[in-house]
This record gives sequence, C-alpha cells and structure tokens, in this order.
Amino acid sequence: MYWGKIIGTALGLATLKPWFVLAGLFIGHQFDKGFASRYHAFEKQSANIGRVSDDFVRALFQVIGHLAKVDGRVSEDEIRASRLVMHQLGLNPSQVRRAIAWFEEGKQPGFPLRQKMREVRRVGARSAAQRLTFVRLLLEVVLAKEGLKNKERALIWQVCTELEIGRVELAQLEAMIRAQKGFKRSPAGDADAARISAAYRMLSVKADASNDEIKKSYRRLMNRNHPDKIAGSNPSAEVVAEAERRTREVRGAYELLKARRSIR
Repeated sequence: MYWGKIIGTALGLATLKPWFVLAGLFIGHQFDKGFASRYHAFEKQSANIGRVSDDFVRALFQVIGHLAKVDGRVSEDEIRASRLVMHQLGLNPSQVRRAIAWFEEGKQPGFPLRQKMREVRRVGARSAAQRLTFVRLLLEVVLAKEGLKNKERALIWQVCTELEIGRVELAQLEAMIRAQKGFKRSPAGDADAARISAAYRMLSVKADASNDEIKKSYRRLMNRNHPDKIAGSNPSAEVVAEAERRTREVRGAYELLKARRSIR
C-alpha cells in the first residue's frame, strides 16, 4: 500500500520546499498504514458478514436506490453491483424480492435520507463495525460505475456524517474498493474470475443462484459422487479414484464460493 506516500510526496514537491516534501511523505505513510489495516480487516470481515437485521438491509437498499437514481438513471453496473451485495448478505429469494422493492422505494422523489440514516444508527447499525460495513456495501454499488458527481459525493458524505464516519475512514474505504476493482481488471483478477466461473459450473448453478440453491446443489453432488456411496457395488480402483477426484473438485468449488459469498 503506497499510494498515500506517492500522492503526499508529489504534493510536497509541488511546493518546492523540502519540509513540505517530508510532511507529505509522512502524512501519506500514515494514510497507507491506516489503509492497509482497514483493507485487511475488511478482507477478513467480508468473508464473514454474518446475519444483519431487516432494518439494516431495508435501509441499505433504500439508500443504494436513492444514490443510484440521483444522477437521473440507474446504470447496469449499479444493478449488477446491487445483486452482488445481496449475495454477500446471503439473502434468500424472498429477501431478494424485498430488497428490490426497498431499492425502488429509495428511488422515489423526496426520499428522507437524513431521517433514514438516523434510524439506521439507532436500530439497524448500532456498532461502529456495522456502520462501516453499511458504508462499504453502499460504496461497492455507487463506485461500480465510472466517476462520481459532486451531488453523489455530497450525499455519501451526508450518510457518513450521520453514521459518525470521518473523511479519512471514507477515503480509506474508497481506496480499498477502487484497489479491488483494479485487481479485478488485472490478469490476476481475470484468473480469479475464471476460478469463480469454474466453481459455479462445477456445482451446476448459475452465478445469480441464491446461497440456498448453491448449498442444495453441493449436497446433492456430494451425495451422488462420494466414494462411500458406491462402496456397496464393489467398484474398481479406477471408479473409486474418479469418485474421489470428483468429490475433491465439488468440495473445493463449494469452499471457494462459500468464502466469496459468505455462505453460512
């Protein structure tokens, strides 16, 4: 993590004063330290979001809908990112339908953003970790498209103000998400996406399948392919080896999706 040091040093150099260069380097270093800490903490948290309250989910998708619509139209990237957030939260089909309805509510004119955020702070996200998670998931959607307008940034800052999240924390969250986006567009990110796609194919499900559907398919395939299930038919060594290989592949695919989608 070094972008803070690069930017801080560059700003210091622009003043042509050595002390400002050192100050910029120091401030950038402090930012990078906080960013790295935040990045690894959220990597760990992303693997185990756990259950959140209906109040949290309702407010999250209402605010996502409000921010997605504020520039006049909801982009396909924002819709796709909203679906990914639903997967991260492990919503079942009925919960997904409710989340979509809440998204539509947030799009309506006159949505009371400030009042909604105060409700979130009171009942939906009482802890600092929950409030940071709320903003992170919100940013994952609004940063899915290219560029943010001033009005959108102003609304995001209004959300952060009501949730007592400072500008440095917001900057770290945005930097983290943009770094993740950059990774996804890199060769390593392409390889990672290929592994995810292969895992879905191995479990015979589509990428938009619910977590419950993935679990059911995994159990069905394990029941069908596990070597213990064919032991009674006195199978050959080749058949047993193939069953073991298939079982390992199914289990590996499930473990990968389980981690990425926070399947419990």
